[in-house]
Amino acid sequence: MLRAKKRGGRTARAPSAPASPFHGYLAAFLEWSRAAGYTERTCETRGDVIGWFIAWAAERGIQKPQDVTRPILERYQRHLYHYRKRDGEPLSYGTQVHRVVPLKSFFKWLARENHVLYNPAADLVMPRLPRRLPKHVLSPAEVETVLNAPDVATPQGLRDRAILETLYSTAIRRMELVNLKLFDVDAERGSVMVREGKGRKDRLIPIGSRACGWIEKYRDEVRPLMVAAGDDGTLFLTDYGEPFIKRRLGDLVRRYVQASGIGKSGSCHLFRHACATHMLENGADIRFIQALLGHADISTTQIYTEVSLTKLKAVHELTHPARLEREDARESLGRADPGQRAPDPASALLAALEAESDEEDD
Repeated sequence: MLRAKKRGGRTARAPSAPASPFHGYLAAFLEWSRAAGYTERTCETRGDVIGWFIAWAAERGIQKPQDVTRPILERYQRHLYHYRKRDGEPLSYGTQVHRVVPLKSFFKWLARENHVLYNPAADLVMPRLPRRLPKHVLSPAEVETVLNAPDVATPQGLRDRAILETLYSTAIRRMELVNLKLFDVDAERGSVMVREGKGRKDRLIPIGSRACGWIEKYRDEVRPLMVAAGDDGTLFLTDYGEPFIKRRLGDLVRRYVQASGIGKSGSCHLFRHACATHMLENGADIRFIQALLGHADISTTQIYTEVSLTKLKAVHELTHPARLEREDARESLGRADPGQRAPDPASALLAALEAESDEEDD
């Protein structure tokens, strides 16, 4: 069942630049970031993003942070604005912000530690993110078409169906699904524990009965065939018996979206969009969607309200298109009394999701 491990491509890293004083400061900054409690993923991102700037600066004869001024940083921002990817497309505004925010943190730390006389990034104007709705939102029928794409007669297809069902039912992020453990899914209770999601926050969210059924089938029939020595309990495994990496999972989902013939492009985030949109259209309160997605706030409007898993589960069962039963959820929702809906923050939520998709594509 297990396949022989092939040497695959690595995630793109910052281009190497000749050793310069910059690298010593960067190493110290990353060490401080880890000591301050930032996740390893955040530290890796900071290292990559700041490394890109260091390489850009080195090409222009800038070798140490003391030589960096605000006009230089603004020039780098213009470089990002005019940069074109291999397909000729520009960097999205979300990606441009993603490339600058770590620099602001870096120079703020340099100034606080008295390595530079002043912070040249203090008054840097960030690109204004457009509030746009998602490019592609799948209809319930299109979602079902993609969900039915895997060949569930094969072990890989059954696993992939469980992955797609989980993405759609829970609206979790790509890395949150990659990090799921066996004990994080409680099929009897219909819940999933997302551990250290974005912002290192845990959250307990509902999962539909249909998705639980596919997960149990995969867990009992397929995973034992895939697991390799040194099993760490990761729920979804590759054909090599290893946990997925985010790009490999993204490529897998993208292939099913393309193969489905629905004429839309995208990957894991399509299901996050679809879940939120379909539940909103079916009458779910914005607060419950917000708790499901793990958003502390939407735009500048603080509308987050703590809700219990019982209430959230009731709303999920009532409004999610992939539900198996509805009547019990309707009765439970009536008892929960989730309150009146916000005036109309749905567009803000969808815009936040679209901005989030830019970051996930990096």
